[in-house]
Amino acid sequence: MKIVQSKWLSVGWFILMCVLFFLPGSSLPKENKWMALISFDKWVHTGLFAVLLFLWNTSFNRGIKFFEFYLLLFAVLFGLSVEIIQREWIPNRSFDLYDLAADTLGSIIGLVIWWRVYKKNKPL
Repeated sequence: MKIVQSKWLSVGWFILMCVLFFLPGSSLPKENKWMALISFDKWVHTGLFAVLLFLWNTSFNRGIKFFEFYLLLFAVLFGLSVEIIQREWIPNRSFDLYDLAADTLGSIIGLVIWWRVYKKNKPL
């Protein structure tokens, strides 16, 4: 489980997310009917943020009081910032409140998974 505790992995995941979120809309695959039907984009947001919060909580939580709350607050503010940046500066991208909701849900899921799986099992 040492790889999951790697700060490099956590920071690398964050950078990967930034690259993906700040690509111009023309660089993204076109959404077909099936992808729209299952809200594929929202699942991607949820998954990216779940992994982010799990990794950051695993790598950086050293018993700081209210760390999970601050981490969740950071994630929501990051998601909001991404949506604003997409609207203002990224061609063919827009602000989507549902993306922000998916980001928040993913963040909560990541913390719950960390709490139920990682912390409960107390890896070495």
